[in-house]
Amino acid sequence: MGASATLFFLVKAMWIKLKLIFSGGKKSCANDKSYKDYVIYCEDKRYWNVFKPVLDEFEARKTDVTYYVANNQDPVFNEKYKFIHPEVIGEGNRAYAKLNLLSAGFVLTTTPGIQVYQWKRSRNVKHYSHIFHSPGDPTMYRLFGIDYFDSILCTGDYQFKDIRIMEEQRNLPAKELITVGCTYLDVFKKKLEEIPEEKNHKFTVLVSPSWGKSALLSLYGEKLLNPLAATGWKIIIRPHPQSKISEAEMLKSLEEKYKDFQNIEWDFNRDNFYSLKKADLMITDFSGIIWDYTFLCDKPVMYANADIDLMPYDAYNMDHEIWQFETVRKIGIKIEETDFPIIKEVIQNASDNPKLAALRKKAREEAWMHIGESGKLTVDYMVKTVENNR
Repeated sequence: MGASATLFFLVKAMWIKLKLIFSGGKKSCANDKSYKDYVIYCEDKRYWNVFKPVLDEFEARKTDVTYYVANNQDPVFNEKYKFIHPEVIGEGNRAYAKLNLLSAGFVLTTTPGIQVYQWKRSRNVKHYSHIFHSPGDPTMYRLFGIDYFDSILCTGDYQFKDIRIMEEQRNLPAKELITVGCTYLDVFKKKLEEIPEEKNHKFTVLVSPSWGKSALLSLYGEKLLNPLAATGWKIIIRPHPQSKISEAEMLKSLEEKYKDFQNIEWDFNRDNFYSLKKADLMITDFSGIIWDYTFLCDKPVMYANADIDLMPYDAYNMDHEIWQFETVRKIGIKIEETDFPIIKEVIQNASDNPKLAALRKKAREEAWMHIGESGKLTVDYMVKTVENNR
């Protein structure tokens, strides 16, 4: 299917080039019948909440947008949009065959690595823009992840510094950097406010790690979960979505071990805000969920002493500690493997003091700017860019 799709779009591209040659090359891409002003590419339905505020804003403005998705299970098909036009383009090479020959004024995506992996810039696209799917550091993408975009839509101004450093290191032209806020946090904030408080609430600890060899469950597993289960508190374990794919056997083994513990609950839901709402404290590693919990719930976070190998990431080339590691040390409560056997006592003794609360507030102000305005600001920038490029 991928090969057939690639061949189809290659033939189509050749036909367009021939028409341009015979017309003297005067035909602009905006006059091409396949041209679209605005295209949004969502590689997986888990990024729905990133794009929903943007789509809602376009719908409110009665402006047409093409929304490329991987399959017909995407939540966009549950909406009653009139101006948002979803189109299934598949995954992997099948999707890239379509994207590589796109004709558009503005392409917005969360997917990094354009011009690095299979997805290449189309000569008939005027502007490519990357929007962050969470607060954190732009250097925590795999190498060269955002190098070849024309603009980056940031959650906070603090992200500018390291992007400029990478551009200077690699002799890249300066990208447009625009702070629009965080779209999915705007969505989650509303949803959390709508969830009623639990009746007969029991003290709850949320274990929510990243994935991979350096992550909490892979690194420690039963060493951490056994003493947590023994506390008698409600323990919610929410593995990273990628763990279901890359660490299926490990998760299956842990689920089997704790299946008879009434106080252990596994959360594999697409959205994390239900567990965030219930938790009185979260234990994590270097997962981005730390920002969701800190910014939305303003409650204590413990982070385990899990190291991450930065070599595959842009952060490896930074000569300073990146923002998110520095900030986690300030707002979080560090625990070591030696603390696990007495985890109940450690948690009971952990105090949420005014200093920690003030540091959480500062981090939120830095990393989540323009709260509630992200959809509008994103669309403002997209429309302005297309109009300026006409």
